[in-house]
Amino acid sequence: MTTPERPDPAVPTATYRLQLQPGFPFAAAAEAVPYLASLGVSHLHLSPVLEAVPGSPHGYDVVDPARVREELGGEEGLRELSRTARRHGLGLVVDIVPNHMAMSPRHNPALWEVLRDGPSSRRARWFDIDWEAQGGQVLLPVLGGPLGEEADRLKTDGDVLRYYDHVFPLREGTASLPLPQLLDAQWYRPVWWRLARTELNYRRFFSISELIGVRVEDPEVFEATHAKILELLHEGVVDGLRVDHPDGLADPGGYLRRLHEATGGRWTVVEKILADGEALPVSWPVAGTTGYDALRHVDGLFMDPDGFGELLGRYRAYAAPQTDRGGDWDATVRRAAYKVLTHELAAETERLTRVASRLCATAPETALRDRAPWALRTALTELLVRLEVYRPYSPEDAATVVTEEAAAEARRAFAVPEEAGAVDVVRDLLLGRYGDGPAHVEFRTRFAQTASALRAKSVEDTAFYRYVPLLSATEVGGEPGGPAVAPDRFHAYCARVQRDWPATGTVLSTHDAKRSADVRAALHVLTECPERWADVLTEVSRAGQAVPDGQTAWAAWQTVFGLGPAEEERVQAALLKHVREAGLFTSWTEQEPPYEEAVARFVTAGPCGVPGRKVAELREALEPHIRANVLGAALVHLTMPGVPDLYQGTEHEYRALVDPDNRRPPRFGEGGGDKEAVTRAALALRARRPEVFGTTASYEPLTAVGAAADHCLAFARSGEVVTAVTRLSLRLAESGGWGDTRLPLPRGRWADVREPAREFTGEARVAELFAASPVALLERVPE
Repeated sequence: MTTPERPDPAVPTATYRLQLQPGFPFAAAAEAVPYLASLGVSHLHLSPVLEAVPGSPHGYDVVDPARVREELGGEEGLRELSRTARRHGLGLVVDIVPNHMAMSPRHNPALWEVLRDGPSSRRARWFDIDWEAQGGQVLLPVLGGPLGEEADRLKTDGDVLRYYDHVFPLREGTASLPLPQLLDAQWYRPVWWRLARTELNYRRFFSISELIGVRVEDPEVFEATHAKILELLHEGVVDGLRVDHPDGLADPGGYLRRLHEATGGRWTVVEKILADGEALPVSWPVAGTTGYDALRHVDGLFMDPDGFGELLGRYRAYAAPQTDRGGDWDATVRRAAYKVLTHELAAETERLTRVASRLCATAPETALRDRAPWALRTALTELLVRLEVYRPYSPEDAATVVTEEAAAEARRAFAVPEEAGAVDVVRDLLLGRYGDGPAHVEFRTRFAQTASALRAKSVEDTAFYRYVPLLSATEVGGEPGGPAVAPDRFHAYCARVQRDWPATGTVLSTHDAKRSADVRAALHVLTECPERWADVLTEVSRAGQAVPDGQTAWAAWQTVFGLGPAEEERVQAALLKHVREAGLFTSWTEQEPPYEEAVARFVTAGPCGVPGRKVAELREALEPHIRANVLGAALVHLTMPGVPDLYQGTEHEYRALVDPDNRRPPRFGEGGGDKEAVTRAALALRARRPEVFGTTASYEPLTAVGAAADHCLAFARSGEVVTAVTRLSLRLAESGGWGDTRLPLPRGRWADVREPAREFTGEARVAELFAASPVALLERVPE
């Protein structure tokens, strides 16, 4: 039975993320609408819906922003999904990708035109191409080997050039030329894929050459690439937006202001990864982030800081990692950053160096002259690796990002003190001390874009896979060096969110997460029993299976502990990705088959073999404490300040590893259990009383009293709802339980939302509050 159609609220009460793909198109999403509406969410949150590379499992490789993706059902399919959703009282939020498009000429009409007609093409301004490099030809790193080995496979076919599945346009009048001259005559040059690392002359998404940067800072490009999405918004098909990777843009703030104006101020969140202590720029006209900062704070509540320290020691003793290759977090990040700048992002580093060299060589200020490219490159490298956030956004911001302390350290890289002046030149340019001309703005822009790519590649895609004492700490937006969050710090964070960004997004699981929230919840328990974990590893290690290396073995054992019973193929795929991302003994581009085969044999014989049963037995023994973490994190997420986003399937227990494992089509209505009951209760309450949780709501910490007070995390929302959860339940059990610990409640009578017959007043005995469940959701009883 459908609910009455209602006007969509300006701010969602809760969203539900769906990963659309050819196997799960708009029609499949529409079939799930009645079930999703019954959960209590207010909006569906859709992955990108615009035309993408055929077969794309994610849609972030857009090829035509003017069309809705046909493989998903086309524009009519999206409109029908919207109509179905509205009949059930739901709206739509859509993920958009302003930073890049697919480098797939045969599918991307704008790119096809640019490659055919060159910089004079009317759409050349769309793409961030350095036409001054590579002789004015766009490098296309598509060949399987050097040109001399692949030339026979390049074939002209009328007015196109073919290479296997690749198709490229030929410049008018060149089709009959011999191959060498034909290639020289084009506005592009097909080259061996390995040249991309150092020679590429277009901005890409991180180090992914298959995605080319888009210049949405150009008003004409913005209008062309956003027309369809804005049409869908203004016609009421779509209600809000998620903006993917704003840190890749030339001017994120300017883009977001233009978007805000164009949408009429629709609810918009940005995928901004905030470092610990970093604030979202207040000038951005958005509701907030997509919520990785919330994930970090919620996760941290369920980690024991002392236990993490002991676990770290046990990891170092077991795996014996080198200090800067997985032994110490900061040192590991620093070394990874150096490697990324000289390898994966070498082309970006060179482009930034060229911009700096040109600026210095032509500057009217003599202080900028006589700066050798190598010195500028060194200065840029030493400053970039010391950034602790993704990027600066303005000259004023740069002063706190590119600090004097970092500059002092960077100068030590120079043997000759006078040459270290390049560091001061670079920093002064970033701080705007030499003006705001076009060349200065370009330099600051390129620095910021390189910085964001560096942070993502060195931290999320490298260090997270090298520093592995606790896998649940290595999550997007996480702080692996100090992951635990004390209750007072969590409360302070929530108070700031309610005050400054009350409509921000919050998440626990996403399509980009390294592990789902429930896998991480299990791993958190290891900080409460590091000695038991170490004992089990000692026991399973006696089985004698060959260990490829200590860090991979430690990570593999934790993977199966967190995941629980699962098919071996899932574990194998995740571990293969793990070792390639770590890049210590193999990588995506320099694969070592003997090592990878050794890892596969170890996973089969160890974690997924007979010894793995010992880990499974430990998990079973700790199940009540895992359950406490799963339910506690879920309830805190659903009732804290912000707009909670549920990833598909996470309304019930959901165990997934890194993509593609976490992007499997969802199965609806097959869950049940405690987690779904808690989720439904919290979502129903949010839907029934949005004012208690919304932008005008309040957040009040509640503090338990008694010997076990630290194990109860509680807060009130607007004086009408109370959330209380158990934290560090294993430590609690070992210390004798709740005893006479009490939770002073706000005035009035309070009923358990899931069991209304249970009422509490005054100082509630925590043992009674949590008699049937490690979490409680209370609502004030009207007088």
